[in-house]
Amino acid sequence: MKRVASVFLAGPDPWFPDPAPHLTRRDELVRAAGLSPVAPSVGAGLGEEERSEVTARLIYADTLSALRAADAVIANLTPFRGASCDPATAFQCGFAAAQGKPVLAYMNLQDEDDADPRGRIEALFGAMPDARGCWRDPEGCEIEDFYLPETIMLWGEARRLFLIVTPEPWSDLTGLELCLDSLKLYAE
Repeated sequence: MKRVASVFLAGPDPWFPDPAPHLTRRDELVRAAGLSPVAPSVGAGLGEEERSEVTARLIYADTLSALRAADAVIANLTPFRGASCDPATAFQCGFAAAQGKPVLAYMNLQDEDDADPRGRIEALFGAMPDARGCWRDPEGCEIEDFYLPETIMLWGEARRLFLIVTPEPWSDLTGLELCLDSLKLYAE
């Protein structure tokens, strides 16, 4: 097994309100665990004049380079702008998995009932069972419902997926700390 020295921190955290103190605290926790934090380039905070296709391509290439260089990934799968995790985070988890890197994850929720994705979809968009009892969204599409907190592919890839019930889903880093503890055990 390859020694784990660096961790790519996937998640929507750079897009949070006032992210700087949160990102600093996150990096400090990773360093305190004896690891080097690797954060993706996301382009958060750029002015309108700085946003372009060229900038996006550079950010994409830089992010993939950082993912390749990291030894492991810890992903914040907290639902973001909808019922599921940030799509870029899901992509980063899949990219890391394809490279054989360990992926650990956490999800911050305000209420224990939010651990059910069908419930999140129902609350946000509406959902109901069809005649066979299969849950469907308002467009009639079946809801992937295996009583897991995320899709099968994200849940299945995560070596550990911690659900944290917290009144502060945008700032609570308990899940990150649990992932770091698990990563130490994994690396031993």
